[in-house]
Amino acid sequence: MTTATPVKTEYEAIIGLETHCQLSTNTKIFSASSTAFGADPNTNIDPVCMGLPGVLPVLNEKVLEYAVKAGLALNCQIAKYSKFDRKQYFYPDLPKNYQISQFDLPIAEHGWLEIELVDKDGNPVRKRIGVTRLHMEEDAGKLVHAGSDRLSGSTYSLVDYNRAGIPLVEIVSEPDLRTGQEAAEYAQELRRIMLYLGVSDGNMQEGSLRCDVNISVRPVGQKEFGTKVEIKNMNSFTAIQKAIEYEIERQIAAVEAGERIIQETRLWEEGSQRTISMRVKEGSSDYRYFPEPDLAPIEVSDTQLSEWKSQIPELPAEKRHRYEETFGLSAYDARVLTDERAVAEYFEAVVASGATAKTAANWITQDIAAYLNKQKLSITEIGLTAANLAEVITRIEGGKISNAQAKEKLPDLLNGVTPEKAFAGQELISDPAVLEPIVDEVIAANPKELEKYRGGNTNLKGFFVGQVLKKTNKRADPKLTNQLVEKKLNGESV
Repeated sequence: MTTATPVKTEYEAIIGLETHCQLSTNTKIFSASSTAFGADPNTNIDPVCMGLPGVLPVLNEKVLEYAVKAGLALNCQIAKYSKFDRKQYFYPDLPKNYQISQFDLPIAEHGWLEIELVDKDGNPVRKRIGVTRLHMEEDAGKLVHAGSDRLSGSTYSLVDYNRAGIPLVEIVSEPDLRTGQEAAEYAQELRRIMLYLGVSDGNMQEGSLRCDVNISVRPVGQKEFGTKVEIKNMNSFTAIQKAIEYEIERQIAAVEAGERIIQETRLWEEGSQRTISMRVKEGSSDYRYFPEPDLAPIEVSDTQLSEWKSQIPELPAEKRHRYEETFGLSAYDARVLTDERAVAEYFEAVVASGATAKTAANWITQDIAAYLNKQKLSITEIGLTAANLAEVITRIEGGKISNAQAKEKLPDLLNGVTPEKAFAGQELISDPAVLEPIVDEVIAANPKELEKYRGGNTNLKGFFVGQVLKKTNKRADPKLTNQLVEKKLNGESV
């Protein structure tokens, strides 16, 4: 009797992200204190964010504008009527011990954003990730734990209220993500959109963009979700991907071993590359929401909505599609060029100044990008204007200078030297009548190499070409030089 081999259960992960994005307003959400990062502790504070008796919050209109723009950019429906609520959860770093947020009537709902991935064959794949909601809220302050161990062994804690009242939007995705790679790409695309809008600086190191991951696993084909676990404390896209990949393996191993997954909050430990339990997760009933009595409901007029919508620029995904379809660029080039709005605008200005799109893309994504990375500069800080780069490209393609000449002069160009000055007296020699005697002279001066070439070592053609370029101070037209050298070496007439 043959024993059947047990079928191994396949699992899939169900992943959603909750992203807190700090808005780039000059003042806090409900008061006039500065939002500047890096100030001395407890200096950017006021009676409102300190929760003193008798004070009233007043909504910063810029916060509403930025939240609506973010919602529109994420293809959300903007609520004509929304409100603020009190989240009655003990915050040791919020003096009033509750947070003003939005509960059942958020400013934006039912949106989506598009991410781009690469399949196993290297082909680009587009996927829409749903956005459940976007709402406004205030940030809490910061607790600094001191002692032998930063948290568990701390002997005392200090509190800095500078962040209390900083304006945030919380963006909640649908559980449409399935891998750590998808989640990391979603977070990156979200950051790109916020940067394009100019509503946030997206600085993860300073806490301007913070992601919490909700993740569960279930057997493939099962409709019901598994028990959800939340992961906090991730300050990079790499950490998001690694934490998810670790947690997927941990949960599958637990299920396979017959263990029960509990709803909890876990932390990502960068040093040990693992998640650890922090606390059992609260339910929404623990927050005891009720309408904020000190703030009037929000009504967004048609005029406001129309004006803010008109100010939204072309967004990253739209640019990527246009660059591929209009300029014929690869998905990779389109992605690199659109990663930062300033780079995309520079590229478009170069093309508008007369350069071919593919050549402009190559210069920006390769040579100029390498310089920017090495010097730790942004593209707005270089001295090579878009018009001057277009002129350099036009000179190359018109046969006036070589690619090698342009690359040699690139450091000067990037520091503001004009093409006229950089290439003065260096135009390519493209007249066969001028180049032919130079080629003859080089061949006559190297009889041993000529004999070896004609004896079968044809790689020596490059030696002769190099000698001609050296003799002309790299001004010989490379293409014409190659043609002339080959014919002369082979004894053909020119």
